[in-house]
Amino acid sequence: MDAATQTVIDGQQAFAVINALMWVMLRTGAMLMAMPLVGTRAVPVRVRVMIAGSLAMALAPMLPPSPQLLAIDAVTVLTAMRELFVGASIGFLLRLAFEAGAMAGELVSQGTGLAFAQMSDPLRGVNSGVVGQWFYLAFGLLFFTLNGHLALIALLVDSYHALPIGTALPDPQAMLTVAPTFFMQVLRSALSLALPVMVAMLAVNLAFGVLGRAAPALNPIQLGLPTALLLGLLLLSMLSGELGPPVQRIFDQSFDAARALTG
Repeated sequence: MDAATQTVIDGQQAFAVINALMWVMLRTGAMLMAMPLVGTRAVPVRVRVMIAGSLAMALAPMLPPSPQLLAIDAVTVLTAMRELFVGASIGFLLRLAFEAGAMAGELVSQGTGLAFAQMSDPLRGVNSGVVGQWFYLAFGLLFFTLNGHLALIALLVDSYHALPIGTALPDPQAMLTVAPTFFMQVLRSALSLALPVMVAMLAVNLAFGVLGRAAPALNPIQLGLPTALLLGLLLLSMLSGELGPPVQRIFDQSFDAARALTG
């Protein structure tokens, strides 16, 4: 084999490797852009691209062969849009799981008197309460503590085997029912997390309301706010030790919804 032929073969192999990496990076990059923590403004775009490229290089040898689509035609564009949709859907479902924690924090802050403490949240890109941000960060710490990042990579690999690159999407009607169903589960989970603190703070507020009617001279408003605040912080410290099992169930539900989405 002469040098020219060897160069052509090496060039074809290089283009095949680049083609496979680019196709894998579409779904992986879309998932990273849509998922919480990593897909926020706090993480630079270059870092996310580097993570997507590293995951693509690590996962490409284990995945089904990528389509040899090098032309800019309708098939290539539709296949790329399909990959972006699948990756963004996986990241969006995981983001909904984290929003359960933020919603639980907002519900708790309403009862403890901390709802007025609003500040910019760089992880969500909105203004939210301090308690909501604390729940969001707690979900992030528990996500990595429970090896959620490893489960997410395994879910990504399973999605390539269940829905290889270039294949048609599953039943659209079944896919459209996954997100609303999981959204209802997120609302129930957020309410169940915040319900113990909400009930306790409701009892405290009712007690000070009765005290205000019975003895207005005691000025229960000045006594009620610091008492509710201290009791709320005490309940939050007690709740922080019990977050593990319910948060793990929320993550499991998000992974199950993502698996149902990819068929």
